[in-house]
Amino acid sequence: MKIRNRQRLSNSGKTLRHKQFRAARLSLRIATALLVVLGFNCANSFFTRAVEPSATIRVRIVNYTEVTPDTIARAEREAGRIFHDAGLNVVWLDCPLRQSPVNPADPCQQPLGPANIFVRLLSDQTRKGIQDSVFGFAVLPALASVYYRTAVDLARNYGAEIDIPTILGCVMVHEIGHLLLGSNSHSETGIMQGQWGRKQVRELIKGDLLFTHQQSKLIRAEGQARMNLEEAELRAPSSRG
Repeated sequence: MKIRNRQRLSNSGKTLRHKQFRAARLSLRIATALLVVLGFNCANSFFTRAVEPSATIRVRIVNYTEVTPDTIARAEREAGRIFHDAGLNVVWLDCPLRQSPVNPADPCQQPLGPANIFVRLLSDQTRKGIQDSVFGFAVLPALASVYYRTAVDLARNYGAEIDIPTILGCVMVHEIGHLLLGSNSHSETGIMQGQWGRKQVRELIKGDLLFTHQQSKLIRAEGQARMNLEEAELRAPSSRG
């Protein structure tokens, strides 16, 4: 009887230790799984979190084409979204083709400061030998010209007429990008690609044609530098007085 009792006690002890081991192992698995999930979420938020814009530029738009104000407004919203994703805030100002009498309070008549950019929407009549596939051109530091027909042709070639405002906004971003990144700033990926086809049109319709990470860093730095320069110029007269 004593031997049997000892055996039963021994078996009970083994069973208890086995249960404890299984419980500990289950707790370890749960803890590990939680750490993996938390780590993935933290990493995911780190890579996908948009940079809150700290710099602002102002863009004046002058329309020399038949494009409607509604189309321009929608193009500006899309362009603003792309720049915001890069960490730069854009204030849009639609300026009339013919200026009213001199009015110093009119922002469209004020001198272009370092943080201001001037964008012209041009018709094909002004191309003068420039290839139809060319989006436009940029003249540093502050003038960008965009051919509206390029956006229309891209839309029609790939059955995306309904997305003309989106395409126009992306073309505007491309040319403004040259002013912020420099004239030789075409890239193999993203919105600064030199040639656009079906793949690029599909990406921009989905909202995925953006600046690269490195381009976004440069754009934020350039936007901040322009703001600092403009603030310095505004302070200069008062300091001299």
